[in-house]
Amino acid sequence: MVIAVEDRSAPLLELLWIREAYALHPRGDDLPPLLSDTPRRDPLDQPPAAPTLQEWENAWPLLWVAALQHAGRESDPALHERLRRTASGSRERLDALQEIVGPTWRDQFGPDALDHPSHRDWDQANFEAKIASRRASLEDSPLRRDVDAVVRAWRAGMTKIVTIPCRGEHTRRVGHNALMITEATMASRDAFRHALETFG
Repeated sequence: MVIAVEDRSAPLLELLWIREAYALHPRGDDLPPLLSDTPRRDPLDQPPAAPTLQEWENAWPLLWVAALQHAGRESDPALHERLRRTASGSRERLDALQEIVGPTWRDQFGPDALDHPSHRDWDQANFEAKIASRRASLEDSPLRRDVDAVVRAWRAGMTKIVTIPCRGEHTRRVGHNALMITEATMASRDAFRHALETFG
């Protein structure tokens, strides 16, 4: 049994940060809750002049769904081999990288919105919190703690769990094989078991 856990998807983390740092209010079905650690807002109250706030809000849910679908896919080792065989700076290398990373905010709007000290600070703090949480013993891992429920979900087709650092409990099935949950959902025994039942 192999279950991959994706807990640092850069495209998802960037989208979550942008939504809050620029006070976007996207509309859509089943959008994720707000971040557990709200970004600093100071000079980010308005987006840069080029794209309008409305354009960003309209694009956000579409990019979220596309990035989430990509994060839920199983990794394809052939893509990494293809990348290794491409020449630096070539179009083939760029295509392979984009296929590995998936759709991003930067692809559609460029890097400006993310090129901000508060994004780097937030991303670093999120990374450090993730490292600290991994220091827990293997026995305390939700995958080990709730192994019977994990096995049932795996037998029903789950091969990947995508976690996001958002408030409260939130679960969404992604494609035929993945589950997206908040870190709070994964930490709670009852919530995690309930989330896994979506594959029952």
